[in-house]
This record gives sequence, structure tokens and C-alpha cells, in this order.
Amino acid sequence: MSEKVSDLSGNERMILEIVRRAPNILRSAVAPATNLTQPSVHRIIDQLLEMGLLTLGDPVIHGRGKPSPSLKLNAEARFTIGISVNTDSIAFGLCDFACRIVYEEMLEVAPTNRRDTLFVLKERLRAVLAERGVMQDKLAGIGFSMAGFFIGPERYFNAPELLRDWSLVDLRKELETLFDLPVWTENNGTTGAIGESAVGAGRNFSTFGYLSFNYGFGGGIVLDGKPFFGAFGNAGELSRVFTLEEGPSRPALGELLKRLDRSGIAIANIRELRQRFDPTWPQVSEWVEEVAPTLNRAIDMLRAVIDPEAIVFGGELPPALGEMLIAIPPSSTKPRYGLEAPYPYRLLSPIQSDPAILGAALIPLMDQYFAWSLPKP
Repeated sequence: MSEKVSDLSGNERMILEIVRRAPNILRSAVAPATNLTQPSVHRIIDQLLEMGLLTLGDPVIHGRGKPSPSLKLNAEARFTIGISVNTDSIAFGLCDFACRIVYEEMLEVAPTNRRDTLFVLKERLRAVLAERGVMQDKLAGIGFSMAGFFIGPERYFNAPELLRDWSLVDLRKELETLFDLPVWTENNGTTGAIGESAVGAGRNFSTFGYLSFNYGFGGGIVLDGKPFFGAFGNAGELSRVFTLEEGPSRPALGELLKRLDRSGIAIANIRELRQRFDPTWPQVSEWVEEVAPTLNRAIDMLRAVIDPEAIVFGGELPPALGEMLIAIPPSSTKPRYGLEAPYPYRLLSPIQSDPAILGAALIPLMDQYFAWSLPKP
């Protein structure tokens, strides 16, 4: 996390969060969603309008009276940048204040050399910001997401072997120096869960486990609408429950690529797998059967620890493959008195863009302007 702290009050952030969750909400409908009085809410709304963070939407006819003004976030008020580094790709996105990715790009460069990759990234970001007329003072920060887990109080990434050059270095300081912006760093399972919580399954489920299918396999946890990071920032590192011998049989897409390659189906990276995926490839059904026990163990672990309403299948998972994995029967359990413990709903992530980019870009906004959760009115 960055150390930058928002100047907004808790109540101002709460109002912005309410409007974020319900765009074009009637001004008169905001107070009932809070624990504040109507006059206090109206005063705060006026302040946020004056600050340019809120704007008036189209009037809405409500009852027999005159149309009432609605409220929405001023999408042009602030922007953030989300960066996602995977073992075989690096991509970035530009997010507006309405929490929408307005531009996304995957760089045509393998991220094996950190400094060369960051130089290319800086040049592309500079060009995109200039093309879109986004000035430096409108940038609220950068969210950086990468595969791997954190080490030590400095939160250095310990990334997979293919990202060795990105490991055990002070990436946050390096990125802040390079871009002259505050930077937040999280692993891609957690940022995927954050994106899901904000604009995906989180709209229907407040507590869920997020499965991040990438070259590796990880996850994230959302409790009562808030991402759970853990004491060391590594909550949701699901692959830790597998032994070294079980590693090749965990549901990591990189393992599927190896099996396809051995069968003569050459897929360069996970991006190409998403584009070319064919569920009729014989190796696919064999792999799904192979990973079923480890996938169920990861889900059972989440059930036992966080008791989620839902399990979201996300990351870079091809949708057709996701349907095959969701169809795997749950682990068998012995009912007690003829009843079993509730089983979470399993669903594919509805997010079309890269969830790690979206989640990374949202972290600076959520930390500085919005509220991770709302109080009960």
C-alpha cells in the first residue's frame, strides 16, 4: 500500500461510495442509505459538487412533484493507472473516477527484463495520457499487480521463476521514482478480487472467495465487502495448500499449456490460450479431471475458513474452460442428520476486461476517495 492519505472525511467518502454503487441516485435518496441527517448529507453533497467530485445527472421524475436532480460521479475528476504483470505479459489500463477502465493495452514485450519493460511501459503511458488529454494533476496514483507473494515488512515480491528479475527488490519505490506518483502494490489474486468486489460478483455477494486462474493459481478473499489482505499481504495464496508433488496437478493454466505443447498444440501464452481455446481438445478434459481434486481442496479450504456466499472463477480463465471447471462435482461430504452445510454458489467472473488491471487501478481510488464498505444506516 502507498502511505498517501486522503484529505476527504469519512462521511465524504461514504457519500461518494453510495453514489459509486448507485449511479444517478436521487439526491433525496442518499440520506436514508447513511447514518446521517438529511441536512448533513445535503451539505456534504454540496461540498462534493463544489470540489468537482460529484456532478448532477439527468433529472428523475419521482412521484407527482417536479423531477428531482440525480447524482453521479464526475468521471473526469480523477484518473488512476492499473498495471498487471504476469509471467508472460504486461498490460496496463487507465481508469476514470467512475471506476471504469477507459483504455487498456497489452505491451508487445515479454517482461523478463524489469528495467527494459518499465521503460517501454513509461513511454506508452506517456503517449496514452497525452492522447487523452489527462494531465498529471488529475492522476491519483498507480496500482501495481503481479503474480507472487510478499516478503518482509518492505513487501518485496517473491515472484515465479519467469519473473525473477522483478523479485526481492523495492518495486514500489522504483515505480514511484519512475512515474512521480504514489504507488500501491498487491498480488494479482487480490487485485482480481478487488475488481470483482467493486464491479462484478461483489454487487450480489458481500463475502466470497476469488479463484485467480493465471499461469499459476492463486486467489483473493473479500469479507463483508472489504478485501482481506492478511498480516503479511498474502491472504488467498491458495497454491500453498498443495505439496511439491501436487504442484503440477493444481489448476494453473501454465500446466495446461505444458500438456497442450506435449501433444503438438503450440500456445505461446495465456492470452493466446484465451483467444484460441477449444474445449474439444482431448487434453483439456483430461486436465480438468486431473485438477478436480486440488481445485475442490482449494474451495473446501475457503469454505472452512471464510464460509463464503460464493466462489468466483476468475483471472485469465477462458470462459468455456471456466464452465468445465464449475461443472466439477463438489467434494463428497457426510450429511449430519440428513443435512449438509451450505455450499457456496459458484460462478464465472462477469468482468470482461483484465480483472487484475481493474482491481489494481481501483486501489488508489478506494484508498483515497471511496469506502471499502458502508455502515448500516
